[in-house]
Amino acid sequence: MNTFGNIFKLTSFGESHGEAVGGVIDGCPAGLELDMDFIQNELNRRRPGQSKITTPRKESDKVEFLSGIFEGRTTGTPIGFIVRNENQQSQDYQDLKDVYRPSHADFTYQQKYGIRDYRGGGRSSARETIARVVAGAIAKLYLKKIDITITAYTSQVGTVALENDYTKYDLNTIENSSVRCPDTPKAGEMIELIKKVQSEGDTIGGVITCVIKGTPVGLGEPVFGKLHAALGSAMLSINAVKGFEYGMGFDVSRCGSEVNDAFFNDNGTISTKTNYSGGIQGGISNGQDIYFRVAFKPVATIFSEQKTVDIQGTETVVKASGRHDACVLPRAVPVVEAMGAMVMLDYWLLGNLERK
Repeated sequence: MNTFGNIFKLTSFGESHGEAVGGVIDGCPAGLELDMDFIQNELNRRRPGQSKITTPRKESDKVEFLSGIFEGRTTGTPIGFIVRNENQQSQDYQDLKDVYRPSHADFTYQQKYGIRDYRGGGRSSARETIARVVAGAIAKLYLKKIDITITAYTSQVGTVALENDYTKYDLNTIENSSVRCPDTPKAGEMIELIKKVQSEGDTIGGVITCVIKGTPVGLGEPVFGKLHAALGSAMLSINAVKGFEYGMGFDVSRCGSEVNDAFFNDNGTISTKTNYSGGIQGGISNGQDIYFRVAFKPVATIFSEQKTVDIQGTETVVKASGRHDACVLPRAVPVVEAMGAMVMLDYWLLGNLERK
């Protein structure tokens, strides 16, 4: 289960402290001109060490393409790529090799496989998302040709949350703050909260909101291939994600007269007066903006003593060391966008296949 997608597929490989993290993209249409600077910039948005509120691990995260590209364009054959790990400090994890860290994947991996890479979590590390960001960047470049855009931003850190929906903000300003929030005062509050928990050796979670504009009517399947189900599956596959809701989400639990999206004739085009449905009805896109929220738990590695057990079941105490994010939200924004882009391109290609 290391492959994602139906037509546009990504198979990722690699571990946090291995030689490299990489992937193979299959099903990318031929002839797509690749903007290498754009792809690298997407990786730069995800990489560690980019600000004082992220992990200090230093990685250049330079992508190397191995196949599937000729004279700057995709050939339609598998696109292979790697990003080499450069700044591993595996010794930081030596004392943890026989201990199950609270809320990590140590126990479940050990029970399932009988072996685990304890260095930085191995395959369960968020460093695996490098492959997703590369594939998502290529998907974004294709979606740009058909006027579909995907923008995510931090909308909540701890109890500090934006008070308005995405339509009230200038989403072009997201990169203006290190926390990637379009509301300057709230961004400042979020940053201060992250710094506070960071100084206490603790971590904090939050929410990322994502908006997809330009989606045509008709993407998605009516039963098991619902578009929102695909987006939910993609988001829930991201490390540390604990929740997904689209449109009104859980706030939809009210009277139908309050949340139904009425249709009207908008100068010859059928549209809806509201968008409580989040751009998807019956599992199929209706042409309105698609918007959803993704909840991230606090990073499980904290710098205070926690009770746990070792691999023999003996009670012990663990205290983490090493370099870790106090809040994953700022670096997760491009990952959410990447997964959204892969889903949208995949379903656009599926839709074209159906029409042939």
